[in-house]
Amino acid sequence: MPVATSTRPRASRFKAPKAASAAECHALLQLPNVGPAMVADLELIGVHTPQALVGRDGFALYRDLCRATGVRHDPCVLDTMMAVVDFMNGAAPAPWWAYTAQRKLQFGQVPDPFGG
Repeated sequence: MPVATSTRPRASRFKAPKAASAAECHALLQLPNVGPAMVADLELIGVHTPQALVGRDGFALYRDLCRATGVRHDPCVLDTMMAVVDFMNGAAPAPWWAYTAQRKLQFGQVPDPFGG
């Protein structure tokens, strides 16, 4: 008896390769800590290439995302924004949670992205 096969492509079991340095990073999905959802968030706020993150402010990106979506995102999103900006400015790759302490020192409680 024949076995039914799907013509639909299989989802890869492997994550996209991540860049080890900013110079190696040519696509948003290559950024450490960034998956498809974060790529969509970055593109929503006008960031279409990793190079567009150079010299940016992670909190400004977070604020722009919150305003664009109309919701206050989890502080880990701010940590991720800080991580990707830092990476593209020459820092070694680090997990987003490595930025939590820095965020808390810098901002305390995450400020209201809507200015209220």
